Amino acid sequence: MGRTRSFDEATVVASAAEQFRSNGYEGTSLDDLLRATGLHRGSLYQAFGSKRGLFLAALTSTRWDVDLLLVALLELAPFDDHVREICASSLASGATEDVARALGERLLVRAGIDSTIAIEGELR
Repeated sequence: MGRTRSFDEATVVASAAEQFRSNGYEGTSLDDLLRATGLHRGSLYQAFGSKRGLFLAALTSTRWDVDLLLVALLELAPFDDHVREICASSLASGATEDVARALGERLLVRAGIDSTIAIEGELR
């Protein structure tokens, strides 16, 4: 019989989500996740199966987190059918133009580019 979990899953997922938002999927190491969540390696693997499993929990824990969605679209969706399906489902919930604009603006902000310049058509 397994031990009872001694951590709050929602808190762990929120801490991991912040790491993924800040550093991306590839830029977040397992050690980063362990430090951020306070979990031991065995607990993380038992609860989530893998780094990917923890990312999926973070991605699906919110209705529409633009930063996590960008990370998923850029880093995982091109190679991972399940992540692509989650992204497609999340994106389908909004008007296409609004979703594209929100993603584009956030991508520019993450890249350090003033999104108002790009929106006004001055970025070439």
